[in-house]
Amino acid sequence: MLLTVADVLAIPVVRAGRPEVAGGGSLDRPVRWVHVSELSDVAKLLVGRELILTTGQALSHSDTATVDYLESLAAAGVSGLVVELGTYIRELPPIVAATADRLQLPIVALGEVVRFVEVTEAVHRVIVADQYAELEFAHSVHETFTDLSVRRASLAEIVKTAAGLLDASVVLEDLTHRVLAATARHTATSTLLDHWETTSRLLPDHDANVVPVGPHMQRWGRLILRSSRVPDARARMVLERAAQTLTLHRMVERDRFGLHRQAQTGLIDDMINGRLTDERDALALAATLGLARRARYIPLAIDVAAAIESDPVAHQRRTAAILDAALHGVALAKATALAAPDHGNRVNLVLAVSRTGDLDTVLTAVCTLMLGEIRRVPGVDRAVLGVGAESDSLLDTARELSQAAHVAEVALSLASSAPRPFYRSGDVRLRGLLSLIRDEPGVQRFAETELSALLRYDIRQSADLTRTLRQFLDLAGNKTELAKRLNISRPTLYDRLSRIERILDVDLDDGETRTSLHTALLIRDLTVPGEM
Repeated sequence: MLLTVADVLAIPVVRAGRPEVAGGGSLDRPVRWVHVSELSDVAKLLVGRELILTTGQALSHSDTATVDYLESLAAAGVSGLVVELGTYIRELPPIVAATADRLQLPIVALGEVVRFVEVTEAVHRVIVADQYAELEFAHSVHETFTDLSVRRASLAEIVKTAAGLLDASVVLEDLTHRVLAATARHTATSTLLDHWETTSRLLPDHDANVVPVGPHMQRWGRLILRSSRVPDARARMVLERAAQTLTLHRMVERDRFGLHRQAQTGLIDDMINGRLTDERDALALAATLGLARRARYIPLAIDVAAAIESDPVAHQRRTAAILDAALHGVALAKATALAAPDHGNRVNLVLAVSRTGDLDTVLTAVCTLMLGEIRRVPGVDRAVLGVGAESDSLLDTARELSQAAHVAEVALSLASSAPRPFYRSGDVRLRGLLSLIRDEPGVQRFAETELSALLRYDIRQSADLTRTLRQFLDLAGNKTELAKRLNISRPTLYDRLSRIERILDVDLDDGETRTSLHTALLIRDLTVPGEM
């Protein structure tokens, strides 16, 4: 952190010269360097934020020359001018104070002789020490976050490390302002996160304490420093390195299993991505891994709701346990399958069952046994199975795994009082479909673009126009029914709807506009607890 003009004047060797401020601006100006010069044209040698020490030779000429000298220093961006009286001038001419005030240039007079070399030595010692400390800090930050990247540290650990380096509270949020990880310093976590969405929405992306997280054009979150005590340069350095580490954390594949499992995973991946295009080769390779030939193949995905594991090793073990349990259930049903872990707690399977018998009956039996085994895995709260279309082709079945995963993820988001052994695409609804994509940055960005102006208005004005809009759309624009539901007059309702149109710059009579806003509200319902 740079010294200020006031800090320099407080140094004992300067205080011994009996400094008196003759005029000018604030003494809080930072001092990058101290320069001793008697030249009247010294400004051309300066780069800014220097403190000039002089015995006043350049001020001993005419008033015009004095003004020109001071104006050149101000134009060069110097932090201030310190004049030792006695050698060339016994007192500062009146024009000096007047010009200093006009230029907002701090000018200080020394009534006693001071050894300028001692001043420069004292100041430069502090400046160099600070620069060295900053270099040491930068090196420490680099090594710390490199180690976190190598260890594949969790989101929480990365955020905690950033907070520790800055000794300040740091929060990681997604694009809908949901907190993903937070570390509170010098305050309680509850205090830090109280009314977080309101606080965060009013912080623009260009704020010095806000750093985006994610690759360029694919941002998925923000890191926010909640402190004004940390120097901007140091805060930015730590937050940017933390953001880079968080980006790598999200990109790195973290699931690693045994050789047999890796072989199954590799085969499924090759079939999905078109690296394996011959059906016979695919069947032969699958058979070596235990998949039955001459069978009906069904794409199946398991999605699990479970407690979040911050430890990557523990998360890997639980995913392996889910995969083992699923295959054990398949074996109990006298069927065979290829299995591969997907992201999160999901497992994908290519299931092989007999070509005889009713498919739904067979699937019900197999999936019931699988679910029974999966629910025994520690930490598993709920599990669902998504099923795609059956096929006699192994390659076609592998390509349909994404559809099965889609169904499973949507089904997991549905609060069902009577869970089914398995779900097909026809069993999921619109709200469930949106839950599939609610965490995608592009979807979050869409919802924010549609609603952010209205949400900010509600925050600033303590209004509730968002609720009015929600009910208006739920009632398909029926204003009479809406006025009754809100217990307000029709003119009052028309005024509210008019304000909503002005704030969002939309026409609520337009069908596409209503659809867009309703979709954005549904996404917000899914991402902000308590909004529905």
